[in-house]
Amino acid sequence: MTVADPSRPAVDFHQGTVRLFGLSPRFVEKTLADISLVWDEREDCFRGDAMHADAIRRALDHSLAGGFDWQVGRDAGAAEFRSLSIKDLRQMTLRGDQQQAVEAFETGGRRGLIVMPTGTGKTVVAIELMIRNRCSTLIVVPVRDLMYQWHAKILEATGIDAGLIGDGVHRVSPISVTTYDSAAIHMPRIGDRFQLIIFDEVHHLAGPWRSDAARMSIAAHRLGLTATLPGDDERMTRLHELVGPTLYQQSIAEASGTSLADYSVHRIAVRLTDEEQHRYRDYGQQIQKFVFEQKTIDPKFKWEDTYALSAATEAEPDRARDAVIAMRAFRLKRQIEEHADAKLRMLEDLFRLHCDESIIVFTGSNVMARKISTRFLVPCLLSHCGKKERRQWLEGFAEGRYRVLVANRVLDEGVDLPEVKTAIVLGGLSSQRQAIQRLGRVLRKGRGGRRAKLYEVVVEDTREVTRSRDRRRNEAYRQKR
Repeated sequence: MTVADPSRPAVDFHQGTVRLFGLSPRFVEKTLADISLVWDEREDCFRGDAMHADAIRRALDHSLAGGFDWQVGRDAGAAEFRSLSIKDLRQMTLRGDQQQAVEAFETGGRRGLIVMPTGTGKTVVAIELMIRNRCSTLIVVPVRDLMYQWHAKILEATGIDAGLIGDGVHRVSPISVTTYDSAAIHMPRIGDRFQLIIFDEVHHLAGPWRSDAARMSIAAHRLGLTATLPGDDERMTRLHELVGPTLYQQSIAEASGTSLADYSVHRIAVRLTDEEQHRYRDYGQQIQKFVFEQKTIDPKFKWEDTYALSAATEAEPDRARDAVIAMRAFRLKRQIEEHADAKLRMLEDLFRLHCDESIIVFTGSNVMARKISTRFLVPCLLSHCGKKERRQWLEGFAEGRYRVLVANRVLDEGVDLPEVKTAIVLGGLSSQRQAIQRLGRVLRKGRGGRRAKLYEVVVEDTREVTRSRDRRRNEAYRQKR
């Protein structure tokens, strides 16, 4: 770092951190006590996460009255990002709830979370805020498809050909879009470029690796978008630390019939065949016997310990062998639930019932998705599908050439779909987030005010019933029938 006046304190950006030179430990302890800083003996400076840059600057402005050199974002590479002109090419008026979300962000310190159901226009809110703030902006998304989707929407709304960082592309511009993984990798070099950072599907940020995308950015303004917040306090605390408090929250029940289509949820119970029931019971007894035997050896044993025990082939070969057998029984038992013949028969009946409509089918595994695809000769969209194949299926579905689209988890969030009013869930996690995201796929309000339907097909007397009950604890499932 080149310091204009070595006698003055100075702050700069370095590899995702900010460095503070020329400040005494006593001054730092007194003035910057609320900011996590450590002493770096290698460079004789204090160092902290770049996310604290704005708080550090405000504290030093107050204490030193401008008597310091602020070099964060002043290098040649960052200079073009300091001022920005953004045109608004949209021909639209924000809905009332969208306007409320925008105002909540602007009056809430321009740092925080906006929670709105899928289909209510979170992207519209974010672009409105980007245009209003007229500053360098980085949008961070979970997957490549969303990166290109955001790029197209920004181009349409502003005429700006946004930069792309990810999927083999590294073009950094004052308005850029990246993925969480790419952001965590490249933020040490670009973290001082952006004044506003937008985290789409912000619940992905709470993990230890992806949170670096927020920690290493100096952006003073931070917006997190999601349809569902994490359910545990630890992850919520981390989001509040990295982005800000929850500023605006709207539920599916509140949006239903106004910004979203009215809807109903139908739970359909099916039964295993006698042969499936026999195998299901047999595998269950194998698992119960294994757990009982392990508890006689270690009373604290839990099923989650099976995975570690299966790897202890040298220390405890007999127990490791039994663990492997139990895990195989568990997988086969789960497959019976997932692939039950009655599910496919019910799916065929629902296809007939809605033969003139577009339908999304959600499964709990790639194998089941492929099975449905080959049985009914309908396209199957999985996470590992190539870009060309994915575009072909989505465009064909949008144009009505394909009436049915089958997916495992790739459509759970983010990806824009045409108006679809029927979804069928044949399996999945117990996660309420996944349930709400799947419901949101059919709730976009289209012309004619058609009512949306979500069918959940569950195998009676199996663990699927428990997972279904967990999913349905959300008020969106409780209130609509």
